[in-house]
Amino acid sequence: MPQHRARPVVFSFSGHDPSGGAGIQADIETVASHHCHSVGVITALTEQDTRNVKKLLPQAPEDIISQAETLLADLPIDVFKIGLIGHHDTAAAIHSVLTQYPSIPVVLDPILAAGGGTNLSNNDLIKVIIDLLLPQTTVLTPNSEEARKLTGLTDLTECGLKLLEQGCQYVLITGTHETSPIVSNLLFHDNRLWETYNWDRLPASYHGSGCTLAASIAALIAQGLAPLQAIQEAQEYTWSSLRDGFQPGTGQHIPNRFFWLEETT
Repeated sequence: MPQHRARPVVFSFSGHDPSGGAGIQADIETVASHHCHSVGVITALTEQDTRNVKKLLPQAPEDIISQAETLLADLPIDVFKIGLIGHHDTAAAIHSVLTQYPSIPVVLDPILAAGGGTNLSNNDLIKVIIDLLLPQTTVLTPNSEEARKLTGLTDLTECGLKLLEQGCQYVLITGTHETSPIVSNLLFHDNRLWETYNWDRLPASYHGSGCTLAASIAALIAQGLAPLQAIQEAQEYTWSSLRDGFQPGTGQHIPNRFFWLEETT
């Protein structure tokens, strides 16, 4: 029998998206596309389609913890990736798990609202994210609206610096929600604006783009890349997946996370 190289393992705390565009499905596809193995715990069930989220059903915190402990006792986890949290008790449960594994990098996509506009957070959840999760975060990937909600500030440079002060090692604020003709993603590190990445703005609206970006960063770190390189390459991967996205329903487009397979056939 041939010997197969062990694949890096990415552990996702993420919501379930029945439409297949975001959440745990996006994580699984992205992680697999990077030749890593995806495991995870569902933080919340949802009723949603490609247009919007209609209902959020958070899972019991004790179940989230016990499922995570079972996986962590069996599998060598390289990176944690956190997506939809949905409730402050869920955030506290995730914090309790991360505390036991302080050496494992954490990529946090702070999903505070759905792409269709539904609010998926409240002040209690935001407070727990700030107090408990940001100090444990290696790479934070908020969009501009999320960065403003987490800091209470307006200027994005001030937001990024504040988020570093709150404990994150790297903060990548994405600019897709701004009105500029070019999408500018702002990377903050080492107490300053480290780099600005400019990308051509694509014409469609996408469901699961933030999940894809964060999962890609997590997978690339799991593969051994330094965070700065992972952040750069994950943006390239995500932009390409959006460029080749498709519209399976009547709402937003879905990223094509296996675009590279079609390019080689």
